[in-house]
Amino acid sequence: MNRHFLWVEKYRPQTISDTILPESLKQTFQQFVNDGVVPNLLLSGRAGVGKTTVARAMLEQLGCDYIVINGSMNGNIDTLRNEIKSFASSVSLQGGRKYVILDEADYLNPNSTQPALRNFMEEFSQNCGFILTCNFKNRIIEPLHSRCSVVEFKIESKDKPEMAKQFLHRAVDILNKENVPHEKKVLAELIIKHIPDWRRVLNELQRYSATGKIDTGILTNFHDDNIRNLVKMLKEKNFTEMRKWVGLNTDLDTATFFRKLYDTAAEYITPNTIPILVLKIAEYQYKAAFVADQEINLAACLTELMVECEFK
Repeated sequence: MNRHFLWVEKYRPQTISDTILPESLKQTFQQFVNDGVVPNLLLSGRAGVGKTTVARAMLEQLGCDYIVINGSMNGNIDTLRNEIKSFASSVSLQGGRKYVILDEADYLNPNSTQPALRNFMEEFSQNCGFILTCNFKNRIIEPLHSRCSVVEFKIESKDKPEMAKQFLHRAVDILNKENVPHEKKVLAELIIKHIPDWRRVLNELQRYSATGKIDTGILTNFHDDNIRNLVKMLKEKNFTEMRKWVGLNTDLDTATFFRKLYDTAAEYITPNTIPILVLKIAEYQYKAAFVADQEINLAACLTELMVECEFK
C-alpha cells in the first residue's frame, strides 16, 4: 500500500515510459535503461519538469541501490562526505553499481562544496555513479560538467500540446482515484498556466482538493482580495500579520506573485515610489533563484516595500 501523503510522491512515475517528457528525451533515458548502465549525469532544467523523477525511474527500473541528497538542505562538505562515503563504501544489496542522486546541485557552494564533490566522484568511481540535478547549469563548475553527460530538459513549443494532453489524462486519473470531483476545463487551464511544471500542478490540485472539488476557485490563486489584504498590512506596517500571510502562502509561485505586484503597483503605490517597488521586486526575484528559504526571502522583500514605499 502506498503511504505517501503528497500526491507528487504518491503518483511519481516509476518507469521512463510513464514520465511526461518530449519523446526525444524519453528515448535518451530509455536507452540508458536498455543498456543497463547509467553514466554520471547532469540533468538541467526548470523546476518541476521531472529531473529527479527521471533519475529515480531509471534506477528503479534497473534495480539499483541509490540515495537522494538535497543540495539545498544538506549541502555542506561534511554531510556530503559522510553520507556519500557511508553509502558508496558499503556493498550493494542488489549487486552491481550504486548511485547518488544529488538534487539541486546548483545550491552547492562553487568554491568549496562543488570542488569537493568532484573529488568524491573520482574517489568512489569504481562503485558509485552520480546523477546531479539543477535548475541553472551555469552555476555548476566546469570540472563537474566534464565528469558528467549533460542532458537539458528543453521543452519546445511544439512538444507542449501533446505533453499537456498526457498530463490532463494523468490528472483526471489521479483525481478519480482520490474521489475528488473536478471540472475538466479547469484542469486544462491550470495545466496550460503552469506547463511544464507538473509538480506545481499536482500541488495545486491537492491543496484545492481539500475544499471538496476542483472548480474555478483554483484559478484565482492571486485573487484581488488576497492582494488587497496584503497591501493593507504593508500600508499599516503590520509586520506580524504580513509574516503570517507569507507563512500561509508558502506554496505560491514567487515569479507569478512578483509579476502580480508589478502589474498592479499603480493601484496602491504612489507614483514617486513605484520605481522603488520595481527595483526591489527585480532584486528579490533574482535572489529567489539562490536562497535556501523562499519564505524568508519573500518576507524580506515585503518588509522593504513596507518601509520604503508610500501607499495610497
